[in-house]
Amino acid sequence: MSGSALLCMGKYLYDKGIVKKEILRIETGSGVKSVELYTMSGQVTSACVSMGKASLDAKKLPTALKEARLVDYPVKIGEKLWRITCVDMGNPHCVVFCQRVDGVDVPVVGPQFEHAEIFPERINTEFIRVVNESTIKMRVWERGSGETMACGSGACAAVVAAVAGGLCQKGRDITVKAAGGDLTVNYTDDGVTLTGDAKLVYEGVVEY
Repeated sequence: MSGSALLCMGKYLYDKGIVKKEILRIETGSGVKSVELYTMSGQVTSACVSMGKASLDAKKLPTALKEARLVDYPVKIGEKLWRITCVDMGNPHCVVFCQRVDGVDVPVVGPQFEHAEIFPERINTEFIRVVNESTIKMRVWERGSGETMACGSGACAAVVAAVAGGLCQKGRDITVKAAGGDLTVNYTDDGVTLTGDAKLVYEGVVEY
């Protein structure tokens, strides 16, 4: 389940006139998600996705480790000791806390996390630095895709992990900065919302 894909789908459906409603319900492999569209002059300028509830239950990832929760947990990956927090957002995430995200060799370290024995079904990995209570910097290694410019569910996982570690507060809008732009995440007991914009990059025709 991809939060970014839901943002893009909502914009595409509305901007192309396929739907006229500004609140959509989209069925995903992780359940039905609500997407609220914010529009101006007949075009979507941004959207808010209700991502559902986050879980810190390590069994949902799954993981080979025996701990029920992995919050600020030390693991050795490659030749280095890292501190991780694992979050299930309907897909599995391992959030890694770093001093400088730009200093992480993500193309090297990302695959080490993805294929680590402790994650038998592989894992999405977010390398993050909590700048302050309302800002997080993030780089992402997505399983099967490599390093990507942004990840909606990964941004949500980053905020959940920061809250679990006492670095951010629940119920506040937190900006997650990635190479592809900023996303706003709000994490409460009722669930996680993801707000961001989507832009048309190109159009094409596929013959079939």
